[in-house]
Amino acid sequence: MSEFYSQFQQTGNKAQSLRQAMLKMKNQYPDTPKKWAAFTLIGEAE
Repeated sequence: MSEFYSQFQQTGNKAQSLRQAMLKMKNQYPDTPKKWAAFTLIGEAE
């Protein structure tokens, strides 16, 4: 969540922020997608 909010402060785009946070976590912890896979964006991205 902290990575998502950090990205969101930089971009202001919820969808892009979630994507970037997931990619960063995937690269850092490749064996743990089940821990962050439940995070989804609901509603309009902007």
